[in-house]
Amino acid sequence: MTRKLHIKTYGCQMNVYDSARMTDVLLPLGYQVTDHPDDADMVILNTCHIREKAAEKVYSELGRLNRTKQYRQDQGLDMILAVAGCVAQAEGDEILRRAPFVDLVFGPQTYHNLPEMIARTSRQGGTVLNTDFTVEAKFDHLPETTADSGALDGASAFLTVQEGCDKFCAFCVVPYTRGAEFSRRPAEILEEAHRLVDLGVKEVTLLGQNVNSYHGLSGDEHEWGLGRLIRATSEIAGVERIRYTTSYPADVDDALIAAHRDVEQLMPFLHLPVQSGSDRILKAMNRRHGADDYRALVERLRAARPDLALSSDFIVGFPGETDDDFKATMKLVEDIGFIQAYSFKYSPRPGTPAATLENQIDEALKGERLAILQESLNAQQLAFNKSCVGSVMPVLLDRLGRKAGQMVGRSPFMQPVHVTAPEELFGTIVGLCIEEGKANSLAGSLSEGDISSSRNPKQHKENAA
Repeated sequence: MTRKLHIKTYGCQMNVYDSARMTDVLLPLGYQVTDHPDDADMVILNTCHIREKAAEKVYSELGRLNRTKQYRQDQGLDMILAVAGCVAQAEGDEILRRAPFVDLVFGPQTYHNLPEMIARTSRQGGTVLNTDFTVEAKFDHLPETTADSGALDGASAFLTVQEGCDKFCAFCVVPYTRGAEFSRRPAEILEEAHRLVDLGVKEVTLLGQNVNSYHGLSGDEHEWGLGRLIRATSEIAGVERIRYTTSYPADVDDALIAAHRDVEQLMPFLHLPVQSGSDRILKAMNRRHGADDYRALVERLRAARPDLALSSDFIVGFPGETDDDFKATMKLVEDIGFIQAYSFKYSPRPGTPAATLENQIDEALKGERLAILQESLNAQQLAFNKSCVGSVMPVLLDRLGRKAGQMVGRSPFMQPVHVTAPEELFGTIVGLCIEEGKANSLAGSLSEGDISSSRNPKQHKENAA
């Protein structure tokens, strides 16, 4: 019997990957994906606990879904309602108290047990709560990716190589919701990459909460770092592009920097969160780098790959942040130059050390500082996009545009690029002449020649400096 499944995903790329793998787990049970929760026999909210009021947004959505569930029950139709991910891990008991109509509550390390959990709630009724940090790796129990897999996004795919974090930044809930760092074995990762290529994937993004702390054990029990894993992935025929995220600056080692220099498929774009430009605030955040450490690392990376462009994360208004601390952040932004960034006002996350610190910053002041920071970051992004005009870029066309005949692709620097192109080019890498640089995207036209290298022929060494 065919049943319909709807998964709503909040937050990071890891959650996107997890939602896709949940789909893979449920496909053998007869589920098919639907975009409409009202039609679904099972709805999963795969939640994120990073941002402010994340849990409240989940409870609001659950209230709407409960009305849908009751309506379906009145029509003689069942709906299994589930909460997954980091809010489920952190607040499982509270979810059961506030939303007793939820059938399943499970954390990020347990979704491979979904068939068993569904069977338990069907047999016994009531809610199944599973927020264990399981001893065995969930990856050992997940099915292989198939052509019907939720893990595929056109010619691009996420591939989790590492989970969890041991850094315990003072503002972050990840160590509490995802657990300790765990790295998959290289052979297992490379086997999954081979399967993705066989299914038409050209671009692989290696994922981890702290991906450059990757330390997987090979078959002979030698430890691989991320640099070696990237090199091995690049040797798989059909892998044309490699990315990785999210990075922790202090864990970038010589081998990873060398991979940026040597591996043609490794894209010249790196997300390298810094959070603040003030050493005093970085120490209070329990970050294991200073501002000058970050500057020196960027210098080494750019020496290895001159066209490398950076994005980053910033938090303003961390407890105790002074005007001078904020000026230090603005100075770092000016010194480094970012083509993209995610910036937020600090919000206390329950259970984290920073939530109990004194000298919490006034919300209005946080807002003022955020506006100043974002104005500078947006100007840098626009300037970079405009500087791309006149160049020819290899672009992976992976989405249909809103207009007839239009497609959207990813540049080597992760910029969305709009182009009018025939549909048979969907899922391919084509050379595009960049004709317009906008605030958040580029526009281009098909180049007469073909682009086979991600190291662009014109201009990007200067653009990324």
